[in-house]
Amino acid sequence: MFKRIMLFMLVNVLVMVTISIVVSVLGVGQYIGPMGLDYSSLFIFCLVWGMGGAFISLLISRVMAKMMLGVKTIDPATTNPEERWLVDTVYRLARQAHLPKMPEVGWYDSQEVNAFATGPTRSRALVAVSSGLMSRMSREQVEGVLGHEITHVSNGDMVTMTLVQGVVNAIVFFIARIIAFFVSQGVRGQSRAMVNFLVTIVLQIALSVLGMIVVAWFSRQREFRADAGGARLAGRQKMIGALEALQRTTALVDTRQQSLATLKIADKPGGFFSLFATHPPLEVRIDALRRMG
Repeated sequence: MFKRIMLFMLVNVLVMVTISIVVSVLGVGQYIGPMGLDYSSLFIFCLVWGMGGAFISLLISRVMAKMMLGVKTIDPATTNPEERWLVDTVYRLARQAHLPKMPEVGWYDSQEVNAFATGPTRSRALVAVSSGLMSRMSREQVEGVLGHEITHVSNGDMVTMTLVQGVVNAIVFFIARIIAFFVSQGVRGQSRAMVNFLVTIVLQIALSVLGMIVVAWFSRQREFRADAGGARLAGRQKMIGALEALQRTTALVDTRQQSLATLKIADKPGGFFSLFATHPPLEVRIDALRRMG
C-alpha cells in the first residue's frame, strides 16, 4: 500500500523538485531583496511555477499512460467483434455526453479488472480498459464502467484535478520558501544559499505528502459524480452491477505503474492510508447509487 501511494505522488513531486532546481540554477524568480522576502513576488512566482508543473503533467498524461501501461489503441475501423463493440459503445456514450470529439479507445494487457480515462482536454481524451475487465465482466457491466469513464471526460475531471493540484503545488512552493528563508538566516557566509536550497527541497517533498490528502479528497468527490454520470448514460443498474463486479475482483490489482491509480475506476487503500485514497470504498459508492432519485 505504501508503494501504491508513494508512486501515485512521485510524478508530481519530481516535476516540482525539477522545476525548483532549474529555476535555482537559472536564477529565475528573484523574490529576496535587501529588505528580505518580497511576498508579492514570491506568491506570483509560486503560482506560475506551481500551476506550470501541474499542467505539464496534464499535457503529457495521455502519452505517459500509453507508455506506462502499454496501451494499444484500437483502429476505429476495426472488424474484430470485441474491439468493434468496445469502440461503438464508447462512441455512443460519448455522443450521449455531447463530447466535441470521439476519444481514443484502447486496451492494455492486465488481469486487473479496471479502466481509465485521461487526456488534456475533452477533445483529446483516451479511454482504455484492461483485458481482465473485458474477460471477467458482462457487456452490461462494461458499459457501466465506460459510462463512468466518459463522464470523467465530459466533466473535464482531468483539468479540474490539474487545477487543484496546481493550487496545492503553489501553496507548497510558497510555504517551503518562506520557512527555508528564515532557517537560512541563522547560517553565516556562503553556506546560506546552499542551506536555503536544501531546506526548500526537503520541505517541498514533505509538504507535498500533506497536500496529497487534499488532492485525494477532491478525487474521491469526483468519483461520486462520475458514478452518477455513468448511471445516467448507461443505466443505474449497469453502473451498480459494474461496481459489484469490481467488489468481487478486488484481489486482481495490477501492481505496475500505481502512479496511475487516480485515473482508474477503482482503488483499494485502507486504514490510515485511506486519507490518500483516490476512490471511495466500493460499498459506499454502490449505496450512493441506490439512493439516487
